[in-house]
Amino acid sequence: MKLTEIRIKKQKQIEKRLAKAWLDFDLSWWVKWTSSFILLAAMMLRGAQVYPIADLCLSTLGCTGWLAVGIMWKDRALIILNAAAVTILGVGLLRFVAGA
Repeated sequence: MKLTEIRIKKQKQIEKRLAKAWLDFDLSWWVKWTSSFILLAAMMLRGAQVYPIADLCLSTLGCTGWLAVGIMWKDRALIILNAAAVTILGVGLLRFVAGA
């Protein structure tokens, strides 16, 4: 191969990789990042040990978002983990609200 052919081939490989790496801002992307930031906020509240009700609400909301992402992606591990988390956090939230 000539040097120019090698450069052209290399350039095509780079363009192909960049085309695959393009972010697709679909609904799952927005839910994923929003839920991640919500969970980070909940962790900050938990770490500071302030506002336990806000921590429970934010954690439940964030895990619910990740459950939705798991369903969109058809990822069983995400679905099982976040379904369990939403259930556990939801029970804790209901107990807090009920005063038990």
